[in-house]
Amino acid sequence: MHTGENHPQCKVCQKSFRRKSYLTEHMRIHTGEKPFQCSECQKRFSIKLSLYRHELTHSGEKRYQCSECPKSFNQKSHLTEHMRIHSGEKPYQCSECPKHFKLKSLLTAHVRFHTGEKPYQCSECQRCFSDKMRLTKHTRTHAWVKRYRCTECDKCFNEKRHLTQHIRTHTGEKPYQCPECQICFSQKSHLTQHIRIHTGEKPYQCSECQICFSQKSSLTEHIRIHTGEKPYQCSECQVCFSVKSRLTKHIRIHTGEKPYQCSECQKCFRQQSHLTEHEKIHTGEKKLSVL
Repeated sequence: MHTGENHPQCKVCQKSFRRKSYLTEHMRIHTGEKPFQCSECQKRFSIKLSLYRHELTHSGEKRYQCSECPKSFNQKSHLTEHMRIHSGEKPYQCSECPKHFKLKSLLTAHVRFHTGEKPYQCSECQRCFSDKMRLTKHTRTHAWVKRYRCTECDKCFNEKRHLTQHIRTHTGEKPYQCPECQICFSQKSHLTQHIRIHTGEKPYQCSECQICFSQKSSLTEHIRIHTGEKPYQCSECQVCFSVKSRLTKHIRIHTGEKPYQCSECQKCFRQQSHLTEHEKIHTGEKKLSVL
């Protein structure tokens, strides 16, 4: 590293590596290749070490136990990260701002907010992403073949179960019923989320501040408070948002769209909250100002 010797270099992002084998593993970030497959569940991995760690979850081997709570882990590094929940330790500090993080991965993601770096590039369309997870999801759009076609609207799906769920939008079928309040849902996952209203269950916990959420999507949006990530950008004025719904509302400023209409006077509004406030004029709920 110090001799100035030429090292193998990635042609996509120009990173250099001490060994050719390291470059080979790195290139899988760009190609999305996952040559190592679990014999138990067929999940695939880009490096052999990740497969080995994953296989421990099937063997049930958890050698490292937390001294504060009953949780145990199959890797020492996972126990170390978990212990920070109890200690409150945040050893990773951003060099640009005063924020600290429990996990190095959270710091890495946060730093890209300052640098604008997007090191993960799609080999098919050259689109770049700030983290590996988004590249992986995007890569599937090129690889998937949509074989299942809806006879009603010609939409295609890559899995039969997705087509089955979609068809219910045409038939109105809602086969999943809540045993508590009898509300019905077209998808089982929607029923599962709804039941948590009755049980109070919040299985998704933030590793930074321990706040819990009933839905994974809510946790994902919350984590952006810690990382500073704003992945949704307006194509008109380049303002960025952490939540997609806020971008949708913002775009209406440019398009002039007002999808919420008052049933009494037909006045239209950009946001539901504005319509709700307006309707108080007709219902008489608006408070009289005190003279």
